[in-house]
Amino acid sequence: MAIKLKPLNEQVIVITGASSGIGLCTAESAASQGAKVVLAARSGQTLDEVISRMNSSGGEAISVVCDVADRHQVEQAAEAAVARFGRVDTWVNNAGLAIYGRLDQVSDEDSRRLFDVNFWGVVNGSLVALPLLRKQGGALINVGSEVSEAYVPILGMYSASKHAVKGFTDALRVEVEYVDQAPVSVTLIQPTAVDTPFDEHGRNYMDKEANLPKPRIDPQDVADAILKAAVKPTRDVRVGGMSKLNTFVAKNLPGVADRMTAKQIDSLQRDEPPKHPEGTLYQPGESGRVHGDHANA
Repeated sequence: MAIKLKPLNEQVIVITGASSGIGLCTAESAASQGAKVVLAARSGQTLDEVISRMNSSGGEAISVVCDVADRHQVEQAAEAAVARFGRVDTWVNNAGLAIYGRLDQVSDEDSRRLFDVNFWGVVNGSLVALPLLRKQGGALINVGSEVSEAYVPILGMYSASKHAVKGFTDALRVEVEYVDQAPVSVTLIQPTAVDTPFDEHGRNYMDKEANLPKPRIDPQDVADAILKAAVKPTRDVRVGGMSKLNTFVAKNLPGVADRMTAKQIDSLQRDEPPKHPEGTLYQPGESGRVHGDHANA
């Protein structure tokens, strides 16, 4: 079955992890182009401020406080979208967190919580969204990472969770698009390092403040890729030159990739003590910022 997606200004779009970073950037960009937007995140105060700003600027948006690790809360986000707008045309599973620390240092509790958000959050969102998208056709867009295929030391558990996201998304695509021939496109977005508060929000086991390696792409680049996939069926998109390079090397020159990634440890930390080592793994953050604090990092 041919998949036909609506123009952006005719869509209802649900975005998880929408209170900062890529999710917030995507929500603001979608609203500015005429889409009706449902922002889901744990950060209720920030969501209220964002919704007020968006609606006062002529947008049409609602927010739902939602921890994607909880299937029931994800169902409530879907119900809120349908109650307000009548349908869902695109669902973006974007919520995600990081843990900075060696794999033998990170607690099982923290590792499981990371998978609950990064992997099970995608599973929950996908399985809740699919029945809605099948009704009239639409796009399911899962945000993975370049480390859905590559990998990075110190971010090992994050890398593992994003590998799981890719495996789930690829299998789901085959089932939905090819076996069922449903009118739903299933897309995996794989950005390289992005200038967001990702490192500030991460759980940090290191004795130094976490950082993101250079070059960092702008969150708008990822938002543009997501919204393009919302209107044009797309299998996957590697966003940023380093995403293309790192995934190629990891797949075709694994020994070289091992040596390259071993040299990245210094770029994942700043020369200062950690500010908020607990991050937002268990408690929501309220920064409400698209960009990270990387002016001098």
